[in-house]
Amino acid sequence: MGGTTPSATAAGADARPTTPGPTHGAKRENRPADQPEPGTANRPAGHRSGRPAAKPRRPGRPAAKPLRATPRWVWALPPVAVLALVFLYPLGLVVQQSFSPDEGGTSVEPYAEVFASGAFREALSTTVWLAVGATVGCLVLGFALALVVAFVPFPGGKAVAKFIDVFLSFPSFLITLALLFIYGTVGMANGVWTDVTGAAEGPFHFLTTPWGVLLAEITYFTPFVMRPLLAAFSQLDTAQLEVASSLGAKPARVIRQVILPEALPALAAGGSLVLVMCLNEFGIVLFTGAKGVTTLPMLVYSKAILESDYPAACVVAVVNIAISVGLYSLYRVVSRRVGA
Repeated sequence: MGGTTPSATAAGADARPTTPGPTHGAKRENRPADQPEPGTANRPAGHRSGRPAAKPRRPGRPAAKPLRATPRWVWALPPVAVLALVFLYPLGLVVQQSFSPDEGGTSVEPYAEVFASGAFREALSTTVWLAVGATVGCLVLGFALALVVAFVPFPGGKAVAKFIDVFLSFPSFLITLALLFIYGTVGMANGVWTDVTGAAEGPFHFLTTPWGVLLAEITYFTPFVMRPLLAAFSQLDTAQLEVASSLGAKPARVIRQVILPEALPALAAGGSLVLVMCLNEFGIVLFTGAKGVTTLPMLVYSKAILESDYPAACVVAVVNIAISVGLYSLYRVVSRRVGA
């Protein structure tokens, strides 16, 4: 009787007015713009739904100021102060004493007296030729030994390379003492000679001569040349050596045209360092007991300790320092130019 058919129901549904709804199907009420949403009447202004409200700042509390970065010169002051106290101040005293003769006052008289003395000129020439000779010997011997260690396979090659690093930490007098045990007046070599021949003494007495000092310096300072050479050889591309050998190049030519150009920076750096160290070497000359061998460091020792002539000792020390600083500056320039 009063029933409705499905078709009528569908037609009625289609005839109803439709209104846009929320995205997820939730009902949305039409409210005035100034009316808050339900449940948000007591929330502070600026608060977004789902986020915690910002804490209000306490009245009278100033805002935090950003920390200022400490100037760099403040951090540089402590090491500069230590350097000035430990090194620059004593060096300044030496320079001041070199201008203070025994009579008092300030004068260049100590420099004039030292430069005019034959002992100073002899010590200067001895120091220079020993340093140059030892440097040349270290370069030749160090280059030859580095070639063997780097390119000639033999049992214990890696151990030898490691021992070179350890050798650099040895004091110079220890090497001189070892040479005295071997070549000294009562050393092993002279002892074997007298036992075999029945002679009263052995023939090895060169260790107390300038040549003995030169041998000791070459023995001690050669590893200082080998170390940068081994580092340079480790970076060398072995394919170049193989190509040169396959083209029929002899070992001498390979060394001259392939290896030596790559080794020049290391040779320049090692040779400059050895030259500076030989100029200031004191322990080797003292322990060999070489007669008539007086270098600048030995002259400083003689003037200050044996003769108590402190102005003259300070003059020689200033000259030695000036030569060393000049050669070290040259070493730095050479190292930068050759890329060492």
